[in-house]
Amino acid sequence: MGERKRNVTRLESTYMNQYDAHIERQKKRKRALKRRLVAFSIIALIVSFSLLTHHLNQRSIHAEQMEKLEALTEEQESLASEEESLREEIRLLEDESYVLRIAKTNYFFTDEGEIVFKLTEEDPAY
Repeated sequence: MGERKRNVTRLESTYMNQYDAHIERQKKRKRALKRRLVAFSIIALIVSFSLLTHHLNQRSIHAEQMEKLEALTEEQESLASEEESLREEIRLLEDESYVLRIAKTNYFFTDEGEIVFKLTEEDPAY
C-alpha cells in the first residue's frame, strides 16, 4: 500500500518552516535518546555480566577455602590427639618400671638369674 495523495496544499510560511524544524529536532532527540538508552543498556549488561562472573568466581574460591579449612581442622585434631598420646608415652617413659617392663617384653632384657622363654608373637606393648 503506497502513500496517500494529499489533497491539501502545503503552505510555505515561516510558521510551517519553524514547525518542520521543530518536528525534525524532536525526531533527532528521539533517535539520540534511543541511542543513549541502547548504549546505557549495553554498558549495564556488561557490568552486570562482569559482576556476576566475579561473584561466581568468589563463591568457588570460598568453597575451596572452606574445604581446605575443614581438611586442616581435621589434620589439626588428629595432630592434637597424636600429641596427647605422645605426651602420655613420654610420661610413661619417665617411669623406670615401665621402661624395664618394655625392655623385658620387647628386647628380652633380663635380671640376673632370670630365664626368658619366648612363647608367642605379640605386638609390642607400647
